[in-house]
Amino acid sequence: MRKFLFIAAIALLGTLGLSACNNNQSEAPAAQTKVTKPTDPNDIKAWQAYLSQIVEENMGNITNPPYVYFVPSSSDPAGNATIGRVQGQINDVVAATVLPGNMVAAGGPSSATTAELLENAFKQAAAGSFKGVVVLFIGDKADEPAVKAAVDPSGATFKFAQM
Repeated sequence: MRKFLFIAAIALLGTLGLSACNNNQSEAPAAQTKVTKPTDPNDIKAWQAYLSQIVEENMGNITNPPYVYFVPSSSDPAGNATIGRVQGQINDVVAATVLPGNMVAAGGPSSATTAELLENAFKQAAAGSFKGVVVLFIGDKADEPAVKAAVDPSGATFKFAQM
């Protein structure tokens, strides 16, 4: 009989505890506001916030942290040097390949520059080496076909997000 009373008391306390937790969930914070496309090509923080939002929206079933590359504007004072560094980073990732279940994403103020970087990097990709990997190009619709053509032989799943 004592065991029954003890079990009943534990069950009652557990139920009360869970109902208290449930009340806190009803006070969930409001949805985050959507970041709009920055107008200043040199506002790196605004661009990174904007592109991060697009990457999150396109993650789908990807559970690993994505490889995200911000391609700066060539009008930025350090732009050309930075673009060269980003090209080198993307080249290295493509040459080393990426494990299935991951995402490689790139975007920036200049869709044409981003497209050129991805096209150059995927020229060196072995056929089928990116099977199971998602490649997200964030840019303008006009640049999509060339990037898709460069990425397709690698076997990656190509995704496009309009800026």
